[in-house]
Amino acid sequence: MPSDSKRTPALMFQGTSSWAGKSILTAAFCRILLQDGRRVAPFKAQNMSLNSFVTLAGGEIGRAQALQAQACRLEPDVRMNPILLKPNSDTGTQVIVLGKPVGNMDVKQYIRFKAEAFKTVKRAYDQLASEYDVVVLEGAGSPAEINLKSHDIVNMAMARYAQAHVLIVGDIDRGGVFASFVGTFELLDTWERALTAGFIVNRFRGDASLLAEALDFTKRRTGRPVLGVVPYLTDLQLPEEDSATFKSSVREDDKLPADGVKIAVIDLPHMSNFTDFDALRLEPDVALRFVRLSGELGVPDVLILPGSKNVPKDIAYLRAAGFEQKILKFAGNGKTEIVGICAGLQMLGQDIHDPHHIESARDKTPGLGVLPLSTTLCDSKTLTRVDGVHAPSGLPVRGYEIHHGQSKAAGLLPDIRRKDGEVIGFRNQARPVWGTYLPGIFDADEFRRWFVDRVRARKGLPPAGCVRARYDLEPALDRLADAVRKSVRMKAIYKMLGLNKR
Repeated sequence: MPSDSKRTPALMFQGTSSWAGKSILTAAFCRILLQDGRRVAPFKAQNMSLNSFVTLAGGEIGRAQALQAQACRLEPDVRMNPILLKPNSDTGTQVIVLGKPVGNMDVKQYIRFKAEAFKTVKRAYDQLASEYDVVVLEGAGSPAEINLKSHDIVNMAMARYAQAHVLIVGDIDRGGVFASFVGTFELLDTWERALTAGFIVNRFRGDASLLAEALDFTKRRTGRPVLGVVPYLTDLQLPEEDSATFKSSVREDDKLPADGVKIAVIDLPHMSNFTDFDALRLEPDVALRFVRLSGELGVPDVLILPGSKNVPKDIAYLRAAGFEQKILKFAGNGKTEIVGICAGLQMLGQDIHDPHHIESARDKTPGLGVLPLSTTLCDSKTLTRVDGVHAPSGLPVRGYEIHHGQSKAAGLLPDIRRKDGEVIGFRNQARPVWGTYLPGIFDADEFRRWFVDRVRARKGLPPAGCVRARYDLEPALDRLADAVRKSVRMKAIYKMLGLNKR
């Protein structure tokens, strides 16, 4: 561990619970510090998320850390999220270390592995911190989880190693925020309290001056100030870390224009990378919704099967929940366009072979049989950023590949090709059914508009013929930073970090 005199200033956001807003506040402070002339980097020791991102070097990290890197105007780096956990069952998870999977572990196996994982975490942090003026860290869940504290590597243990000043974030919109602040502080050990510099109230609606009495009480009870009251920010148009937050904010059918397009995404139990559909929310003539019950599906214009971390279990869910029959009916009548993204493409095929038992104990799982293709899950994982071309439109597309599966198609047209010529998307020539190994494909503005216009044409509606929405995170990050800067005591935080505002 470097000596105290050489330690890089570090600010850390922990929460009273999951979904308190740690990820978005970390991104906000990354952008604020960048705007103020600092070389800043994000860091999260361990992230449990099915929303991941592929770095240029072919490593896999949490998508939240990729967004935070963009807030710093940095290329995402595996050192920013050295441990990524991707749950593939109720008790098991794929463990990814410095961007590469090292195997599947159950809870007890991972707890035993944590000591070694923390060594990797500390090396990654030291390397990253040596290259920047300040590091903004994010915790996970709550530091007061009694059952996790003894083997913690992401909250107070990481704060102690980084010598970070910890701000505890609470979501007032969910209620009980001040009880959560005091209760969390009471459950901290003495050394953990010493690292705690204050609190941040997040997602407040109304006049912040009305909280004065509660803020004073928190200071008296804990000895730590509330350093900011961040308002409830709407329409930020930033990727969500939490799928529940994203799904609650999608546009419902009753808000759809009369000449609009209805898109339904099946809400699979093991769905991954739900942020693939963020950009579709921006289109003014699109209503996007997630559907968990087949009876609520209706007849959408587009039905999307998203990515999955456990294809066999999610196919079983499609059958048990009554989705399979509806998908086959849609495929037969050609009125609803069916799209499979990554694992969704695999599900549309004839079968999925798993000889290495990566996702289940079964050697083979029958697919839905909508597309004539067969998939084999390989021991190695494809992780790469992709530039390609969408054949029917001739438009460029960008995204990333992140899959174990290799699919072989018979009688299908190549839909998407990488620049090296490899086919990573297939379509049925006779029916509106296609799929691709390119998550993030809808982020491309021109392609996304072409896709929506084609659906409009199939419905007999006039196409827009031009881009109507830009999926650009830069303005959104600046709006976030401006709002947070106005609502927190920046001078006190800079003083705490030993930084002078430039």
